[in-house]
Amino acid sequence: MSRAAIFLAAGFEEIEALTVVDILRRAKITIDMVSVTGEQEVTGSHQITVKTDKRLEEVDFDETEILILPGGMPGTTNLEACVPLMDRVDEFYRKDKYLAAICAAPSIFGHKGILKGKKACSNPGFESHLEGAEVIRQPAVTDGHIITSRGMGTAIPFGLAILEQLAGPEAVLEMRKKLVYETGL
Repeated sequence: MSRAAIFLAAGFEEIEALTVVDILRRAKITIDMVSVTGEQEVTGSHQITVKTDKRLEEVDFDETEILILPGGMPGTTNLEACVPLMDRVDEFYRKDKYLAAICAAPSIFGHKGILKGKKACSNPGFESHLEGAEVIRQPAVTDGHIITSRGMGTAIPFGLAILEQLAGPEAVLEMRKKLVYETGL
């Protein structure tokens, strides 16, 4: 059974985080909403407070297949300042385990050198931070074990790209039907 973790810092982009959680839970994939603040509740960039499932210190990273970073400001800055989380990002990268980020958050991967020689995307204002990447302007880009996306408006394609890596293309087709997402109605 796949297990995912999405990390919430103060100022995270609510739609980017919760859309991914919703898609994966609909697909019966376990995803933990994880607070990096030490508190169970985290308030996003638009003053929506979310009760998380776990705090960072409660996550079993050995059982987790993918780390997901939503964007938002100052959420992205706060995620990057969380040293224990950044250590786990480095570990997942070394182990070729999945890493995903949307909006401003792919800049974190760029700063860490994770995107060198890879195709990636981000919010247009953060493309200069995708150090060493071939910048692709698509809703979501998967290159190896790295998944990136552009922003709130691409949250569904981002969630579907993550779902594809965890459960395969058939699961994505089924989810598109459930969501009535680009199904030709």
